[in-house]
Amino acid sequence: MKTTQRYLALDVLRGITIAAMITVNTPGSWSHIYAPLRHAAWHGCTPTDLVFPFFLFVVGVSMFFSFSKYGNQLNRESLVRLSRRTVLIFAIGLFLNSFPQWSKDFSQLRIMGVLQRIALVYGFASLIVLSVQKKYLPYIGGIILLVYWGIIYFMGTGDPYSLESNATIPFDRMILGEQHLYRGFGIPFDPEGLLSTLPAIVTAILGYLAGSLIKQHEKLQVPKQLVLWGIAGVIGGLVWGQFFPINKALWTSSYVLYTGGLASIFLGVLVWIIDLKHYQKWTSFFVVFGMNPLFIFALSGLWAITISRIIRWEGRNGEMQNAYSWLYQEVFVPLAGPLNGSLLFALTHIVFFWFIGYVLYKKKIFIKV
Repeated sequence: MKTTQRYLALDVLRGITIAAMITVNTPGSWSHIYAPLRHAAWHGCTPTDLVFPFFLFVVGVSMFFSFSKYGNQLNRESLVRLSRRTVLIFAIGLFLNSFPQWSKDFSQLRIMGVLQRIALVYGFASLIVLSVQKKYLPYIGGIILLVYWGIIYFMGTGDPYSLESNATIPFDRMILGEQHLYRGFGIPFDPEGLLSTLPAIVTAILGYLAGSLIKQHEKLQVPKQLVLWGIAGVIGGLVWGQFFPINKALWTSSYVLYTGGLASIFLGVLVWIIDLKHYQKWTSFFVVFGMNPLFIFALSGLWAITISRIIRWEGRNGEMQNAYSWLYQEVFVPLAGPLNGSLLFALTHIVFFWFIGYVLYKKKIFIKV
């Protein structure tokens, strides 16, 4: 398979992140997950904690090449396009949160989510990079990260970096309402909330700067530059993390530098392997995901909700059972046991959505969400 992108590595990285997002979001059982496929309990960073920032980083890289047709400047055409896309992605995320609408208590509806964060990051990062000269972007990104650190440190109560007393809770509660926040941590706290979206914007800006770096250097120099800047980001994140802990749920400033650095290194390695050394046969699988990334991700979420909340029946013991748990218990556990069966369940879903993506790819249908 070939792509019209100058760098095949970019599509591959985008596809890898979507495949990884489906893997970590669709285990057979949340009680049986291998440690690397779990998020860090609070501070720290597991491989799973790299998936979302890697995707936002790729969003930023893609923004640079996409906006090149507008001269990387804010004008009426670019403003209309980015506004429309921001609203559409946010609306799809809200639709998934409220699905199935006929049985949802909207007074308790969670407003934010992964797609909503992608939408806001894309929208605000786009406004920034199209309105400001590129040479000022590192300073703007640095200011955002420092301001966020100040907000978290000075406006929290008790331990400013703890789950219970961090500053994002009162902020999101004031804007969104406590009843509309995520409760998976045991308290009303949204890991994709509004305040913590502020530093996530910088993740996309880092990707945009990586895109400009790719554009301005000869191909032979691109991997080296990406890796060097990536190493600097990782070191900066680790050092800052001694004072402002690396934390995905808070999307801390140190987390932005650390994960952005790793994303840059990973992209540099992929450019070297794929675009310079031309080891490309293995890339076809991920290119399929990379061509319709948000559509496939949204579809995977809709499918998971459908088989867990809609397709339900009364089981043998009179308890309600859903298709999601039935598939895991009756098909995958007998095949591979609870732990490996849970992983096999997720991998099977990757293959399932790859086939859907493959059909779209072969028919040259690219759904621009």
